[in-house]
Parts: sequence; structure tokens; C-alpha cells
Amino acid sequence: MSTGGIMLNLDKKIPPPLIATLCAIAMWIIAIYTPDLNLSFSLRAVIALLIVILGAFFSLCGASAFRRAKTTINPLRPETTSALVTMGIYQYSRNPMYVGFALFLLAFAILLNSPAALLGVFGFALYINRFQILPEERALQALFGEDFTNYRGQVRRWL
Repeated sequence: MSTGGIMLNLDKKIPPPLIATLCAIAMWIIAIYTPDLNLSFSLRAVIALLIVILGAFFSLCGASAFRRAKTTINPLRPETTSALVTMGIYQYSRNPMYVGFALFLLAFAILLNSPAALLGVFGFALYINRFQILPEERALQALFGEDFTNYRGQVRRWL
């Protein structure tokens, strides 16, 4: 993206929790101005709580696996990774912490009772794919070569 001849590079510039927060704020604003589904709050709360629990499971398992491997959890500095983590939750998703954030946003959209708020979940996934995951994968490929290539061929990016 070019602005007046200057290249705007957002790769690994904004921490994913901040992106999720900005998406949640956008979702809230969207929900104010769009029709809702007329679902009872208690039903929405139960569904949202179950999704939050699932999201916390993905996020915490991902962070825990990084700690056990004694490697960085900093998404802004993937080039400092000291180990390719492929065990635990990483056998099912290459990005369980981002899956967790997406599930948190999905739960929020359900609480908001707004189908249009789901745009925030998709926006998060698109942004994270382009500006976070792809640069992380380039760094992991440079660090771990064929091991990362094999892992990438066996495990999906999201789920």
C-alpha cells in the first residue's frame, strides 16, 4: 500500500491483542447501527461462554507449549524463535493463540446479538493472516528450513 510514494509496511507492527481489541471496538460500533437477531441474552451468554472457554483453551495451550519449549512468545519478533514448537495443540493448529483470539471475537459477536458484527472476526483473520502469520512463517522458514516445510505440510494454519 503506497501513500505519497512511501510504502506502508504493517508486517509484525501491531501486537495481535491490540488488533483483536480494535476489531472488538469496531464490532461494538457495527452492532449499534445494525439490526440484531432477537435472541435471548441468557442463550447468547451461554453460547458465548462456551466459545470463550474454547478460545482460552487454545490460547493458553499455545502459550504453555511455547514456555515449555523455552522459546519466545513475542509475535513481533519471530526471528528470535529458538525452537519450532510442533507438539501439544500445535499438532492441530499452527496458530492456536490466534484461533483463541478469533474465538473470543466470535463470542463477543454473539453477545452483541449482531450478525454484522461477525465482520470483525473476518477482519481479524484477514489482517492476522496477511500482516502477522505470513511474516512469521517467512521467519520460521528461514530459521528451520525443511523442518518447518514438513510441519507446514502436516498442520493447518488455523484449524
